[in-house]
Amino acid sequence: MQINPGAAEFPHRQIAAQLKAQVRRGDWAPGERLPSIPAIAEMFGVAKQTVQRAVDQLRVEGILITKPGSGTYVRGTRRRLNRLSRGRYGGFRGYHTDLAARYRQQLVSVGRSPAPAEVADAFGVPDGTDLLCRRHLVRTDDSPVEVGASWFLPADTAGTSLERAEAFGRPLYQEAEEATGRRYVSATDTISARQPSREEAETLQIRPDTPVLHLLHVAYDAHRKPIEVAQATWPGPMTTLTEEYKIPAPTPDPTPDPGLVLG
Repeated sequence: MQINPGAAEFPHRQIAAQLKAQVRRGDWAPGERLPSIPAIAEMFGVAKQTVQRAVDQLRVEGILITKPGSGTYVRGTRRRLNRLSRGRYGGFRGYHTDLAARYRQQLVSVGRSPAPAEVADAFGVPDGTDLLCRRHLVRTDDSPVEVGASWFLPADTAGTSLERAEAFGRPLYQEAEEATGRRYVSATDTISARQPSREEAETLQIRPDTPVLHLLHVAYDAHRKPIEVAQATWPGPMTTLTEEYKIPAPTPDPTPDPGLVLG
């Protein structure tokens, strides 16, 4: 392990690149603890502060995770977003068992809450309107990977199971269809990148300067009226977005009209 003092790249970035290469080679497996900061500093012949900056960079990139009082570890989770929210519905509108096997969703709270601006806009109500909100946290074995919330109009949910603070053992949309008597027919997904709120950073166990990906999912009935507005936020560097789709075959040019004069 060495750095090039004459290189244009800063020393901490050189160290980060070498540590990243070691992780990719499998020198350190997911969940494995790295040597201490002083030990790595000695390997490279640099100050501890330089190594700390390299480790901080790799934490922001989602490659390493630091556990207070324990050390720095290779992060083992990289959440793959498949077709945005379409995966929640499944090809046959059934429970997505693959996601259920890899991720554990914990219901955090259920109750009335003031609607944030993007949710209020989707429902067409004033900002701060009290709506029913079901908040959740999704975890893997080693870390939280999603904070989210599903919002409903109180007029649709009054006296239904959606107001109860309990998990249903099936996808939320199926419970919502039965409770509201409205069928999910179409949906829109809007994804954006931003900095996390303080609460999001603490919950997701990321640095405050780590970008997050934020999804706004609006599900509509047959009359194009929103049934549910869902939010999901993921650590950006630990999340990949994958969309697979068919590419239409080329179609032959239409036969030109003999009477059409070009030019």
